[in-house]
Amino acid sequence: MTEVFIRKMIWSDVPEVLSIERMSFTTPWSETAFLKEIYSPYSITKVAVLEGEIAGYVCASHLLDEGHILNLAVHPDLRRRGVAAALVRKVIDELRLKVCKALFLEVRVSNHGAIQFYERFGFRSVAYRKDYYTLPKEDAVFMELGL
Repeated sequence: MTEVFIRKMIWSDVPEVLSIERMSFTTPWSETAFLKEIYSPYSITKVAVLEGEIAGYVCASHLLDEGHILNLAVHPDLRRRGVAAALVRKVIDELRLKVCKALFLEVRVSNHGAIQFYERFGFRSVAYRKDYYTLPKEDAVFMELGL
């Protein structure tokens, strides 16, 4: 298996990131949303590079002693190759260096694969957010990981 290389997301990555975003979500983020995260001092933005191509990305935020995974996706053709796991590990490592005590995220209640994926990292479901998602309207599972 080819090794996944994780690096900081830069503005010139956004077209490839947007392509993956649009393949992955029914309500994708805009170019502006990604650029805002790239330049925010409270954000962690990473891309995973596999065989010279951007395979996935993560956007997370941190404030005081908490982190939050805002967006994570992997190209559909490159899933189940450790890309998402490498991105999550990188976010966890960076948040620990920033002395964060917890990491949070939301996931669709119907996305059992993602819920199981995060549970393997030690995340636990702590609450539900009614009608959090649109297109289709759906509740979110709010998950937490102690760091």
